[in-house]
Amino acid sequence: MTYTTTSPINTINAEQLVNPVSATTAQLKRLSVDDQLALLWLAYTELGRSITPAAPGAARLQFAEGLLNQFRRMSWDEQLQAMRDLVNQVNTPISRAYGILSVNTKLAFWYTLAEMMEEGTVIPVPSGYTMSDSVLKVFDALQRLEFGQQITVLRNAVVEMGVDPLA
Repeated sequence: MTYTTTSPINTINAEQLVNPVSATTAQLKRLSVDDQLALLWLAYTELGRSITPAAPGAARLQFAEGLLNQFRRMSWDEQLQAMRDLVNQVNTPISRAYGILSVNTKLAFWYTLAEMMEEGTVIPVPSGYTMSDSVLKVFDALQRLEFGQQITVLRNAVVEMGVDPLA
């Protein structure tokens, strides 16, 4: 015998109930490249107080220093293109250098880029930029997660970026 219900639970994504980390990660990865970059920036600036000790504290940021220095020497257009290339996994020297970093170092790398954006050494989010509804929806889902879950979503977002030359 088969039963059908029309309860409100049918309107909720079942994956969000079972695994909010996977659901939020999947939403993030469906964003456009520029929206993913905007979300990372927003996450680090808005949630940064709690992410700060987790990202750099757990990473060996000295392994990313050369890469960060390369970003400092680039023009803003080159910086933006390099970030887009990382997200798109374009095979470039920058993407290969990023690809060999550990997961925590990748997380700390993006945190450091957000700090550099704040201080003006890396291209900032354009002053007239308005977050898309998709970015705001993913950010809202991210904010509702517990701290450890937030870090996991951010790790999931940055781990596949770049190109692993050893793979």
